[in-house]
Amino acid sequence: MLILVQILVNLNLHPKTLKQRKLEWLDNGYMLRHNQRIFIKYIQGFNMIHSMTAFSRVEIKGEWGNAVWEIRSVNQRFLETYFRLPEQFRGVEPVLRERFRKQLNRGKVECNLRFNANPATKGKLALNKNLAEQLLEHAGWINEQTLNSQVNPLDIMRWPGVMEAEEADMDTIQSDILAGFDQALKDFIAARASEGSNLKVMIEQRLDGIVVEAEKVKNHMPEVIQWQRKRITDKFNDAKIDLDSTRVEQELVLLAQKMDVDEEIDRLFSHIKETHSILKKNGAQGRRLDFMMQEFNREANTLGSKSINAEITNSAVELKVLIEQMREQIQNIE
Repeated sequence: MLILVQILVNLNLHPKTLKQRKLEWLDNGYMLRHNQRIFIKYIQGFNMIHSMTAFSRVEIKGEWGNAVWEIRSVNQRFLETYFRLPEQFRGVEPVLRERFRKQLNRGKVECNLRFNANPATKGKLALNKNLAEQLLEHAGWINEQTLNSQVNPLDIMRWPGVMEAEEADMDTIQSDILAGFDQALKDFIAARASEGSNLKVMIEQRLDGIVVEAEKVKNHMPEVIQWQRKRITDKFNDAKIDLDSTRVEQELVLLAQKMDVDEEIDRLFSHIKETHSILKKNGAQGRRLDFMMQEFNREANTLGSKSINAEITNSAVELKVLIEQMREQIQNIE
């Protein structure tokens, strides 16, 4: 079934908010309507796996100057956000933190804003005459007392509050800054989705490798059991030990039961199916995938402990290598 997946930068969609948007039926699919743009993308399946590692950079320019947003993140068990903002924009930090919280589930996110005001648009200087007159009056009194001191007009102008610049239109600047942040956040989420898609492909390749090794072990086990049976019988014959055939048969059956790995192979195939299912789900699936890696490791360890053949041992080792490769990459999945 063809299902709409929205990962375009200009549409700020995430698994948390996707269900909140209005979907309208269109000839052979769905149409997603947004205030400014409409984006339709069809793919087979529904892949919303997101990486926790990403980077985005957006530069905003205006008559007031320019600003640069940079957002980067690495893997983390929970969501942690850190901000580096100029002092005049500290007030918007709660707004930014809330926007991150609505869009992200996990990861250590660092958000940096660099702001450069345009000197040509700075407000004109204004003289606070009342304060200047008071300073001159007090300075005159000091002159009378010391008889030899002189007041430098520049010293009066440097006094805090005497010369003031007209405040810039901070509402306009803040609006442009927040619009730039929204764009940076959209680019950031798109980068996480793109990286998540690459991780999904890599994990699926390793799952295919596990299938190959599991099939190899399953097909080889009858031959291994027969080889072990012949090996034990030959040892008794070489030692010329006359044993009750019924007793020998019972012992061989018990040995075959101890060597049997059908249960482990079946569980491996079950884990493979479940992992594929998780990769198709939306939302944060990193912890579920990490749990599945623990289950894979448990079966691989049991398989290795039952191995009495070099080929089975090699397959068990290869399984652990594939599982470890998946586990390392899953640490980066949200």
